[in-house]
This record gives sequence, C-alpha cells and structure tokens, in this order.
Amino acid sequence: MTNIDNLADMHRRRQPGRKVTGMAAMLLPLDSAGNIAFDAYAALFEETLSTGLTPAVNMDTGYANLLTADENRQMLTFARDVADGRPFIAGAFVEGLDGDVADNYRREVDAIVDHGGIPILFQTSRLHDVPASQVVDTYAQALVDVEKAYVFELGRMFAPNGEIWSDAVFEGMLSIPQVVGMKHSSLDRVRELERLATRDRLRPDFKILTGNDLGIDMIEYGSDYLLGLAAFSPAKFAERDRLWEAGDLEYIAVADALQHLGNIAFRPPVPAYKSSAATFLHLLGKIPTSRTHPRSPERPPWEAEIMRSCAERLGLI
Repeated sequence: MTNIDNLADMHRRRQPGRKVTGMAAMLLPLDSAGNIAFDAYAALFEETLSTGLTPAVNMDTGYANLLTADENRQMLTFARDVADGRPFIAGAFVEGLDGDVADNYRREVDAIVDHGGIPILFQTSRLHDVPASQVVDTYAQALVDVEKAYVFELGRMFAPNGEIWSDAVFEGMLSIPQVVGMKHSSLDRVRELERLATRDRLRPDFKILTGNDLGIDMIEYGSDYLLGLAAFSPAKFAERDRLWEAGDLEYIAVADALQHLGNIAFRPPVPAYKSSAATFLHLLGKIPTSRTHPRSPERPPWEAEIMRSCAERLGLI
C-alpha cells in the first residue's frame, strides 16, 4: 500500500530546500580510430568530481553491455587512478554469463570494491519470472561481504535484461542492509512516487536514484539521481541542485533547459541517447569525436543541429 492516490498527494511530497545527491553515468568517449579517448575521459571524470557529482563507470552510458571482460577491468583501473581515493560508482554486469548468478555478481562486485569503487548491480534476465524470494536471496548472497552497494531497477526500453520489480522484490531489497539505494528507471513518475512512499514507510535512509531522464524534476519529490543526462553537463546539474536547495527561482530556468535537453536526447529509440551525448560533448569541445561504440545505435546526421540549440539554451555555447 502507498499514499499516492491523486495529484494532491503527489504535490504534498514536494520538498523545496532539500539537499540533492547527484550521480552521473559517464559516457565512454572514442577517438577517430574508434579507441577509448582516455585523456578526454579523464577530464570528464575530473570535471564531474569537481562539481560535487559522483561519476559512475561501466554503466549503460559507458557501454557496459558491450565491453569485454578485459575492457571492463581496464575501466575500473582507470576510474581508480583518476578518482585517487574519491568515491565513484561502477556497474556489475553479469548478463550472458553461465554459472551461479550470485557467484557471478560476487566476482564483479569484488573487482569493483578492490578498485575502490561502490558497486551497482545490473539486473539479469536469468532472474526474470522467478519467485521474489529467489531474486532477493541472490542479491543478499552476492553482497554478504560488501559494505554498501546500489541496485538497478531498469525498464525494458533501456535494455532487455532490465525488469521493473514486483513490490515484493523491491521491499526485499529494502531489507538487505548492504543495499543503500536503487536506481529506478521505469520512466513512470507514478511508479517512482510509489517507490518513494514505500521507502519512506520502511527505510527512510534508503536512496531512490531517479533514472528518469524524461522527468528529472523527480528530485523535487524526494528522489536523488543517477542519470546519463547528467553526463552531458555535470556542472549544470550541480547548479540546478544548488538552486533547488537555496529556494532560488533561477532553478526553474535551469531545470527547464536541462529537461528540454533530456526530452530530445532520450527520444525513441532510447538507447541512441549515447549518440546524442557524444554529439553534445563533441560540440562543447570536451571529446575528440562524436563516435559511439560500433554496436550502439546512432542518431541522424542532423543531431548536431538540435544538440547545438540545447547547448545554447543552457548557455554552454
């Protein structure tokens, strides 16, 4: 049961002045030869940390589902070296692996922790359509020796291994002490509000990290965030967050401009947002090309025109 039944309930949840926790899923930039542009990536990583946002590597924005095991470990080493003791998040991706699911997760989680990162567990299709207790037990087993971790709840529009959990699974995740938060990517505001209401009732310190790039104002209702959109301009997201905390009316213009960017960049097909991100960051001179992973969907050639318009509205060009 939740207490979100109508618009009045929704708007009673708004929390002006709340301090927001922000995380950015980092885009993996490529050079003209199609290799990882490490210098540009290091600069993006450092910029994100300097704004107060936490960078996240080996996420969907970083082609977690397309990287080889060696590339995955290479990115963990990179993040460890650039972060230099500062916090970062890293995805534990186990889709397509044989063997025990909990063991697969534990192996990835251990590698992340060994590199100084905080794991966030991607879902796997092997746990689709199984009892809620089995899903929860698998995560609990995988995280038994970990201080803290986050989990994904990912809609199928983002990836076929994703799943919007039943209430029983979600409440089970709240019962795992090592799980300190969840990235919720249903693109459904009502579902996210229900998750927040359940969180408030059962475990108020648990973070709901909105993954709704089409509704980034979910921070107004109690969500924090882990967004691919935040990687387009972590500085603008940090500015928006400060304005919300200060109760400054300038918040509205910055938030509207960021949401305009999100609405365009995350239009169908949603996974092509990475092409929009590469185009946007290349326009700003932050990465050497607008190339994306060869198996990642591309936007049309005219994407640069609309990304330029978005950047101009944000005052970045």
